[in-house]
Formats: sequence, C-alpha cells, structure tokens
Amino acid sequence: MVDATVGLGGHSEQLLARFPGVRLIGLDRDEQAVRMSQDRLSPYADRVTLVHAVYDGMPDVLASLGLPSVDGVLFDLGVSSLQLDRPDRGFAYSVDAPLDMRMDPSQGATAADVLNTYPARDLARILSRYGEERFARRIAEAVVRTRDAAPFTTSARLVDLVRDAIPAPARRTGGNPAKRTFQALRIEVNGELEVLERALPAAVDALNVGGRIVVMSYQSLEDRITKSVLAAYTTTTVPVDLPFVPEGQEPALRLLTRGSERAGDDEIAENPRARSVRLRAAERVKAVAA
Repeated sequence: MVDATVGLGGHSEQLLARFPGVRLIGLDRDEQAVRMSQDRLSPYADRVTLVHAVYDGMPDVLASLGLPSVDGVLFDLGVSSLQLDRPDRGFAYSVDAPLDMRMDPSQGATAADVLNTYPARDLARILSRYGEERFARRIAEAVVRTRDAAPFTTSARLVDLVRDAIPAPARRTGGNPAKRTFQALRIEVNGELEVLERALPAAVDALNVGGRIVVMSYQSLEDRITKSVLAAYTTTTVPVDLPFVPEGQEPALRLLTRGSERAGDDEIAENPRARSVRLRAAERVKAVAA
C-alpha cells in the first residue's frame, strides 16, 4: 500500500504493526519528514520504501519500483505536525517566523515571495479562492500599499496587517483572523489543490480490485475535490430509468463512508488537531478495462 503523505510515519507505523503482510511505500515532499519517518519505521525496514516525492508523482514512483498496482492508498492532507511545530517553517500564525510555508524547503517560491511580488488582483484571487476570505480585496490592497516601504519577511507583520484590514465586528468570532490568509498562501505556495486533483485519479487507477483509498481532509476545498473525484468513480453513465446496469458499465468504486466521517469526542480529546478532519473512503470493485 501507499502512504501518500507519510509525514512523521504515525499512520504507516500502525499499519505495519497491525498487518505483518503489508509492504508500504511512503511518499512525502518534505525531505526532513522522510528522514524522520525512516528512523521511526526502521523496525520494519524490510517492508518499507520511503521516497522524497510529491504525491501526484505516485505513478512514476510505482513504475520505478515495478509495481503496476497496489491494495491501498492513504492521503492525510494538509500540514504535518512536523511543519506546524517548527516555527522556522512559517506555517503557524501564532508565532513570529519567516514567511516560508514551503512543504519542500529546497525548491519553489516562499509565501514572502508571493506577498511581495503578486499584483493586488492576484493576491485577492488566491485569498478569496483558497482562503474563502470575505475581505480578500481589502487585505490584498493593504499588502500592496505597505510592501514598497518594507517587504514582508515574517509572519507577525502579516498577522497585524490582516487584523487591521478586517472590520472589527468580523474579528470577534472565528478565531485568529489571519488563519484564512495563511491557509491561502500555503495552498498557493505548494500548489496543493492542483496536486490533489492530479493525485486522486492516479491513486484510484492504481488500485487492485478490492483495494481501498482513504482520504483525510482538513478544510472544505480539499474535501470538495475528494468528494467530486470519488463521485466520478462511483456513479455510472447508464440512464437512471434502465432497470439494470449492463455488464462493463458498473462504477469502478464503491463508497465505504456515507458522506464524510468526523472524529469522535474521544479522539478529539486525545488529539485536538483531529477536530477538523473529514474522512472519505472507497473500495475498487471493477477492474480496469484491458
């Protein structure tokens, strides 16, 4: 099976411990995460292959390993605990830190680059689309007005700017007003939604019959994409008034969850970061046509 977002190896460790027959392929775009999970999973080294790769590269990784198909794929989306808990990575708005936000710090533009170079209309677009921020235009215009005097480099200044740009009544509810801006910048920097749109169909196509895909999302944009992709594979194009589904026209997947499942109170008490999770799962029931 594939852990497409191996992170610190927690899910992989549980799978390897519970199922002695599992061979696990772990992917992560964060090279530090790969190194740390390698240590954690060392007791199972003979059954583990870890690869520094973005999960939309899964088909190439499997091909390089001589694996035409797999029995399971797990996606645990969003920011890992490693990234959140390291202030120097710039993902958290609660501490002053460099505005980086790259999941792979070795390549690509940073959040500071986005803030300091994008035109106001493009900043507003990503804040609205990726952060679902109602005051996207006000924030974008404030950024452009102030960055010429001093480029943005750290998170505290951005947090203060967002707070000042949002009307006082809107600041009183919903937690830190900067969280939507930080989410939007992170998604833009890492191309997260585009990567997910490519990765999910590739994962479904890689499944054996009986194989399962599980996706854990933490915000509505990811969950929307997941829902849409799974729906495309669990519906048929046969007219609804046809009394039966002709052979060969059956859906490729069967849903294992009704809508998205949420964490229970006990799990949230043990792991508060599970509060926002939305889990969807499906099983492959039809082979790929030859």
